[in-house]
Amino acid sequence: METWKKIGKALLLPHMAIMLILLPVAAALLVYELAFAETETIRTYSSYGLGFYTLMVWCIRIPDCVKRFREIRDGNRYILRWREDVRLRMHVSLYGAFGWNAAYSAFQFCLGLYHKSVWFYAMAGYYILLAVMRFFLAGHTRKYKPGEKMGLELIKYCACGWIFLLMNAALTVMIFFMVYWNRTFHHHEITTIAMATYTFVAFTVAIVNIVKYRKYNSPVYSASKAISLAAACVSMLTLESTMLTTFGNGSMDLATRRLFLALSGGAVSAFIIAMAIYMIMKASRALKQEK
Repeated sequence: METWKKIGKALLLPHMAIMLILLPVAAALLVYELAFAETETIRTYSSYGLGFYTLMVWCIRIPDCVKRFREIRDGNRYILRWREDVRLRMHVSLYGAFGWNAAYSAFQFCLGLYHKSVWFYAMAGYYILLAVMRFFLAGHTRKYKPGEKMGLELIKYCACGWIFLLMNAALTVMIFFMVYWNRTFHHHEITTIAMATYTFVAFTVAIVNIVKYRKYNSPVYSASKAISLAAACVSMLTLESTMLTTFGNGSMDLATRRLFLALSGGAVSAFIIAMAIYMIMKASRALKQEK
């Protein structure tokens, strides 16, 4: 009886090293079978079985993993500082996003020079404006605490609103290419699903942060989260274009696809314009009250 208990425990609660090895192996096998395998074989059913077993043992260990994570989180001074210091989180977030936006803008600009395409120049312009706003705000968070220089924060909040209006011009060119020239992206189904998951998570986090960071009463923090929300909306638009191309399989005619993209693009553009006008008007009223 003791032997069977040991075997059952070893199967249901394997060592963490074994679980860490199983996770990428099972994931790789499942992706291969779903994406490339054309016939069902013993290998296919074995991959499904291994995937089910891996998921089961990880679900069993979730409570232990959560408990261990909380112990590490509450006992590590760097993690504690990260959780408690909102200024540090904002600073790292802004500079990290600035680096990514600037690098991607340079990449799109180089593609524009190589292909001599306005599409890539519009993409470069969109991302460089995101980078400019984030760098603009990161300089403030590095020098001042939230609310310390309210007048300066309002000026930067208003400036971001005007940059949003300028960014909308680049976005309009991108939407025009998507609709009129049918400029879309085509990826594998698995890649598209992964992109959709990331985009929806980013969109949800952006909405939550817009509400969450209002309590700090900092126009700079609010502007930072408005930038994230605008970027998430544009990502939703490009995701829609990708999904229509990837999963359409010729079932949707060009006119219908253009209609969907035109309506979605118009909604995103109108939302960014409305957000920009709101930021400009709110900052202007507050600055008059400050004076």
